Amino acid sequence: VQLVESGGGLVQPGGSLRLSCAASGFTFSNYGMSWYRQAPGKVREFVASISIFGTSTIYADSVKGRFTISRDNAKNTVYLQMNSLKPDDTAVYYCKVYIYSTDYWGQGTQVTVSS
Repeated sequence: VQLVESGGGLVQPGGSLRLSCAASGFTFSNYGMSWYRQAPGKVREFVASISIFGTSTIYADSVKGRFTISRDNAKNTVYLQMNSLKPDDTAVYYCKVYIYSTDYWGQGTQVTVSS
């Protein structure tokens, strides 16, 4: 299992970013996918999840209405569109898949929201 995140960077408050997570080593279309984030000095927290066909999504209250999770099963990729970014969104963002009682994580991508 390999998960590779990309798309992070420095953005001003109110700006947007789209994160991508490219998956390999498993049958991507058979598993739900999730995004988490970890800010400096804080525990890793749930951001969003998506079902296998993308018909069901769940969001943390802190990002609801601003972030959108989506997936492209043909490209084995899950996305996180982040709009109206705030300084509190600064964190390393990780994608995750849960397979056979094991969590698999990517290496993360840094998102910094600052003026």
